[in-house]
Amino acid sequence: MNVSFRALPAAWDPRRVGRELGYALVSLPMAAAGLAYLLLLVATGLSAATVAGVPMLAVGVLGARRLGAADRRLARALLRMRVAEPPPFRPRPGLAGWLGSALGDAVAWRAVAYRLAKVPAAILACATAVGLWGGGPILLACPAWWAGSWAQGLAMSAAGAALLLLAPWAVHLALAPERLLVRTLLGQSGAAARISELETTRAQAVAESAAILRGIERDLHDGTQAHLVALAMGLSMAKEELAEAGGDERLDRTRHLVGVAHRNAKQALAELRDLLTGIHPAALDQGLETALGTLAAGSALPVALRVDLADRPPAAVETIAYFCTAELLANAARHSGARRAAIELAAHGDRLRLRVRDDGAGGAAMGRGTGLRGLADRVRVVDGTLEIDSPPGGPTVVTVNLPARA
Repeated sequence: MNVSFRALPAAWDPRRVGRELGYALVSLPMAAAGLAYLLLLVATGLSAATVAGVPMLAVGVLGARRLGAADRRLARALLRMRVAEPPPFRPRPGLAGWLGSALGDAVAWRAVAYRLAKVPAAILACATAVGLWGGGPILLACPAWWAGSWAQGLAMSAAGAALLLLAPWAVHLALAPERLLVRTLLGQSGAAARISELETTRAQAVAESAAILRGIERDLHDGTQAHLVALAMGLSMAKEELAEAGGDERLDRTRHLVGVAHRNAKQALAELRDLLTGIHPAALDQGLETALGTLAAGSALPVALRVDLADRPPAAVETIAYFCTAELLANAARHSGARRAAIELAAHGDRLRLRVRDDGAGGAAMGRGTGLRGLADRVRVVDGTLEIDSPPGGPTVVTVNLPARA
């Protein structure tokens, strides 16, 4: 008679039994290695008073984060757990920023706590697996080596069979603390999962709004603007025809009306061009480097441009970087008394750093006027930051940090 494993209880599925037994046996050596790593981390922490101690501690904490990633992969493979990835490590610019980000990384410290809490959980799981799966066969074979009475040997053999029958469920229950630790300390917390979902939703909304604005710009450029150009040309030709006609009161009035209509059409065309530039500058179609070059060439100040980009940023980020640069160059030309300016754009890991500097009088601050505050609000939409360094007497350096990838 054929018996399908699917008809057996879930805990007796041979594949599941093998995976959980393997995890239980491996967990104790991993816990011992993790405990040794913790002792090394503690020793490093005690030396944090030295110059080299703090960077070593930061590296050790981030190493715990990497070990936590390996533990998540093992739990997914053997325990078939669905563990959400925590947010990636995003250091702040500079060495001090990197050290502060590393030492304050909640995900890494939760991984450190997991290494400590894993020791008793691993001892429980490994002892249960070894005791039942190891002791069960020994007792089951008792009649072959037991020197006592036949009845005692038979009873011990029955006890061994019972242990083997209970082993899958017992090991499964013994791994419950390990599952709880992985889920709570190595996965995303409820708040982090919600934040990640909101960030994803916001990124999609920003990308969709950028695509919609580009579509509107394209429709206005190819449709409405073309019609206004044709209208202005027709009115111009009508003016020329009427200028060659004779003098008549009605013709003079017609000339006046056509002239007014022609001026209104040209004004509407100019306003539409300004609107299209505000929605999506045409220069961005060729990439951010070309668009910034256009801004530098059209600036009232001599502008030095340096761009170092390997990959093209997302469209929404390009648009924000462009308008930030345009506003900062305009401020430098109008208010700072600067003689020259410089634009630097470079990618640093998964961040994009835009820096605009001028040699003006300085004194720029977030609270003065709405321009810089508006730029900070625009940058914050994509989790960017805006920093101002503008001491009295100058120079003024504004640094915008944006995500380099979607």
